Amino acid sequence: MADTEATNPTNDAAENAIDNAEEDDPEILLMKQRVEEMEREANKLRELQAAAEKAERSTPTGDQVPMETEEDKAAADSRSIYVGNVDYSATPEEIQQHFQACGTINRVTILCDKFTGHPKGYAYVEFAEPEFVDAALAMDNSLFRGRLIKVTPKRTNIPGFNARGRGRGGYRGGYRGGYRGGSFGYTPYRARGRGRGRGF
Repeated sequence: MADTEATNPTNDAAENAIDNAEEDDPEILLMKQRVEEMEREANKLRELQAAAEKAERSTPTGDQVPMETEEDKAAADSRSIYVGNVDYSATPEEIQQHFQACGTINRVTILCDKFTGHPKGYAYVEFAEPEFVDAALAMDNSLFRGRLIKVTPKRTNIPGFNARGRGRGGYRGGYRGGYRGGSFGYTPYRARGRGRGRGF
C-alpha cells in the first residue's frame, strides 16, 4: 500500500507540471482565448436566430406583402395589352409615352430572355382602368420606332394549356424519320460495325 501512495503524489506533481507548462505557453493561451470567443459568438448567433424565429411567428400576415390571387391576376390581365414587334432597344418610358394618350398606365413590362438578358421583342402595358384597353387597341399597326406594332388584349395563361387547345402530355404525332425497312424493325441506335453485315 505504501508503494501506491508514494506513486500518486508523483503523478499529481507531473500533471501539475504539465498544466503549468500549458498555461505558460502563449500559443495555447491564444488558442483558448479564440475558443472562448467562438463560443460567445455561437451563443450570440443562437440568440439572434431564436429572436428572429420568434418574431417571424408573432408577425401577423397583414404586415407581409400578400401573394397575388388568381382574381387579382385576372383583373390585371383585363386591364393589360400585349404589344408585339417592339424594337429591341426600346425602353419602358418610350412605350409609356406612345400609349400615354390612351389613359393612365400602371406599369410597362418588356420581357427579356432569361439566359441572355436581351429583350424578346414584345411588351405588356397595364392600364389603371379596363376602359383604357379599347383606346389602346385602336393603336394596332401604329408606327413605333420605325416598326408597325401589334396591339392585342393580354390573354390569361392557363397552366398546362398550349395554343392548340390540348393539355399537357398530348400526342404530338408526326413521323420522326429514319429507315424503317428490314426484317428486324426500326432500331435507331443500332451499333454500326465495319464492313457489310446483315443489318443487325
